[in-house]
This record gives sequence, structure tokens and C-alpha cells, in this order.
Amino acid sequence: MQPSSRLWKIGRRVNCPYCNHDSTRVLDSRDAGNSIRRRRVCESCEKRFTTHERLEQRLPQVVKKDGTRQAFDREKLRFGFMLACRKRPVETEALESAADRLVQKVVSESDREVSSERLGDLVLEALLDLDRVAYLRFASVYQELASPEEFLEILNPLIGDRK
Repeated sequence: MQPSSRLWKIGRRVNCPYCNHDSTRVLDSRDAGNSIRRRRVCESCEKRFTTHERLEQRLPQVVKKDGTRQAFDREKLRFGFMLACRKRPVETEALESAADRLVQKVVSESDREVSSERLGDLVLEALLDLDRVAYLRFASVYQELASPEEFLEILNPLIGDRK
């Protein structure tokens, strides 16, 4: 059984996930859109595994509602997508792709900072394209809905879109 794919920074030495040996050999490299997929073999235990390498991007600081700033965290973004789409028929690849597109949009739109509100709006846009139930889940938490009436305000346009 193979371990799940891992993301590695370019230039970082790749240790074998099975025996932790630091000498691996690349068998095959392929362009995977925004990353490079490499098939590797450990020179010690001879087991094979896959890595995905991405270029490091200078990501902006996130300005929270209270004015504090924190580093943009792609994993936190990915986790938000995964949580909203939990037990929904959305492929992991679609979530990864949506997260990648969102990161690209944030990088292209802002130099050094992006508001948490803007990030939330971008996530909502992406979820609306992926899965409407996931959109509602995220919106109910993100917009801090406190009543069924507020929930209906979000739900009615979605129901109207289907008619």
C-alpha cells in the first residue's frame, strides 16, 4: 500500500516515506498543471512512491476582522473546502483545483494583504460552482446565520436558479 502523495518544495531532499532513507531516484516526471508529479524509487528499500512539487509563491498576509494579520495558509483553505464538502459527491481533485484557482486569484489580485472577508467571498464563489449544499454549509458558518429566516435568504436565490 502506497502512502498518500505529498507536497514538497523544490530543492528539498526527498526522504523515502517507508524507510526514511535520504536517497531516492526519479523514475518519471509529468506536468500536473500547477505542479510536477514525480514517480520515485527508494535506493535502499526499492519501494516506489509519488511526490508533487510546487513552486513557492509569495502569498499575502490575511487581515482578519479584528485587524490582526496572519500568514496565508493554503492548508487551512483546503481544510475549509474539505469540511464544507464532507460526505458530498465532490472529487478531491476538484477541491484541490478550486483551492489552486483561489490561491492564484488571491496572488494576482493583491500585493501584500487580503482581507478575510474577500477570502470568504472567493470560497463561496468556488463552492457555488462545486456543490450547492457545500455552499450552504460554508455560508451558514461564514455569514454567522442566527435564524431560519436568514438561512432562507441564502437558500431562496439558489432555489430560484434551479427553476
